[in-house]
Amino acid sequence: MSDQADGSQGQLFSDAAVGVPSYDEVDTDVVGYRGPTACAAAGITYRQLDYWARTGLVAPSVRTATGSGTQRLYSFRDILVLKVVKRLLDTGVSLQNIRKAVDHLRTRGVKDLANITLLSDGATVYECTSAEEVVDLLAGGQGVFGIAVSGALRELSGELAELPAERLDGGGSVADDELSARRRRRAASA
Repeated sequence: MSDQADGSQGQLFSDAAVGVPSYDEVDTDVVGYRGPTACAAAGITYRQLDYWARTGLVAPSVRTATGSGTQRLYSFRDILVLKVVKRLLDTGVSLQNIRKAVDHLRTRGVKDLANITLLSDGATVYECTSAEEVVDLLAGGQGVFGIAVSGALRELSGELAELPAERLDGGGSVADDELSARRRRRAASA
């Protein structure tokens, strides 16, 4: 731990020290994840994912579905937003207020999202990027809950490392674990 002159809490480990890929490695539109993978990583149902894509809440940014038989591909950032939406829903925030928050977050890169803490009083979602903003919000005496997007990002990085991904540049599958290799062999022999 380091001594912080300003009284803020220091970071115990850098992301590299705990095996999390750098934000530039995961924030790419060359790698995409299919719907079932996005659902597993975000903790949502396929029905929710489909509804949110059709209504524009969280649309896939790597590849949209263009008809029957095509697969949507979600970027790391898309799945991170899905995970945040799920957490907000779980705490009772209305879908209408979540839409406003997502519209605001949609333009952010993963690096920007990693520095945000979302706080909500159940009705409104607030973005806080500094400890002072968090303290100011809490000083109102209202009960709030928070979502540290950096924590969700680290969690998601670990989850997606175990799940299959697709490369759009012709590089094949990203995940080369034993299960992915078995799936490829079974598909090739069929």
